[in-house]
Amino acid sequence: MKNKLSAAFIAVAVATSVAVLPSAHAVDTVTIYGGFGGAQAEGFQAELDVFGAANGLSVKYTQLNAFDTDIRVKVKAGQAPDIGMWPQPGGLLEYASVLDPLDNLVDLKAIKATLVPGWDTLAVKGGKTYGLPVSANVKSLVWYNPANFKAAGLTVPKSDAELTALTSKIKSKKLGFPWCVGIESGGATGWAATDWLEEYVLRYGGVATYNNWWKGKVAFNSPIVTKAGKKVADIMLTAGNVNGGGKSIAATGFGNTAALFATDKNKCFMMRQGSFITDFFPDAIKAEYKANNFTHVGVFKLPTPAGATDGVLGGGDLAAGFNDNAGTKKVLSFILSDKLGQGVMLSKYPSYLSAHKSFPGGLYLNPITKSIAGILASAKAFGFDGSDLSPAIVNATEWTELTNWIAGKKTMKEAFAAIDASWDNA
Repeated sequence: MKNKLSAAFIAVAVATSVAVLPSAHAVDTVTIYGGFGGAQAEGFQAELDVFGAANGLSVKYTQLNAFDTDIRVKVKAGQAPDIGMWPQPGGLLEYASVLDPLDNLVDLKAIKATLVPGWDTLAVKGGKTYGLPVSANVKSLVWYNPANFKAAGLTVPKSDAELTALTSKIKSKKLGFPWCVGIESGGATGWAATDWLEEYVLRYGGVATYNNWWKGKVAFNSPIVTKAGKKVADIMLTAGNVNGGGKSIAATGFGNTAALFATDKNKCFMMRQGSFITDFFPDAIKAEYKANNFTHVGVFKLPTPAGATDGVLGGGDLAAGFNDNAGTKKVLSFILSDKLGQGVMLSKYPSYLSAHKSFPGGLYLNPITKSIAGILASAKAFGFDGSDLSPAIVNATEWTELTNWIAGKKTMKEAFAAIDASWDNA
């Protein structure tokens, strides 16, 4: 009897210890999963280390290489992190049933008050806020190589008409390709093409039409979106405009274009890409950029066609909490505030952008990053990446069908019709 009681006591003790351990672990150690890596991950972790040390926490960020797929597997297996960070607000909201509303975790009113307008409503469902931005990026940017421009006698365009003229000049003088474009990205191939289309839907349609579009209330085969598609085709699918044409674009990694424009004057001269593309510069160019040497890197805002709305397209990573542990609350309150980035982040990742209008602009160490931050803060019409806001099945279909169109496998009308049809399953 004594042995049975002892065994029972041990079993209860073990069970109790197992039950207690996860809670204690969650308080002392806070885990964060996200999709970004490289210098951005390094800078983010460095700030988390400082914050954690000051608050008696161990905060660990882990990159999931295929975030959408990997986070789904983790959650289904009961291995959700304390905090998740999604590049797609629509994807984040799919987990609303297992997330804790931020209303219960942080001082929501105070945080929202400092955000650039538009960021506070991206991940709201049933009147509750589930996600807010940790970082921002601006996509309405054209990168160029000042050394190559100077050698070829080219000047930065100030209007869409001048941009069109510049494109023609580069071709007529046989200087190389005017544009560097790549939309290959493994399982996410096609996302870079969505950005091109969104740039012009935002401008031709304005914010209201743009938002109704990604909500499925304006069809892809509508006049406005078709007009935007034709503008994209004029740039990307006109013979001689882009490195290798449509089939080549579909097979070229989006990050590989950073090397084409930055180092080889015989390849191509301009690249429309987001502020995060600096992570993909060749090492030598990265070193120059970090040292504020802009011999080979320059940037200007993508010009708006005459008569259209002057808009800025952007994106970012939004954080959400899977529990209401004390440590989770502390870390969320920090990373969702304008305090993130004011430590060591910018020294390790000069391209970091805060989504807070209250973030001190003087802290940006890199003049180009500072100018990009100004573009974001002063945006007259800001549109968050539309495909990232759409339901996952629509987002994935858009990636696939725009790739089919650009690669010449489908007409624009056929590709757009397939995307419209995907809403039936959303």
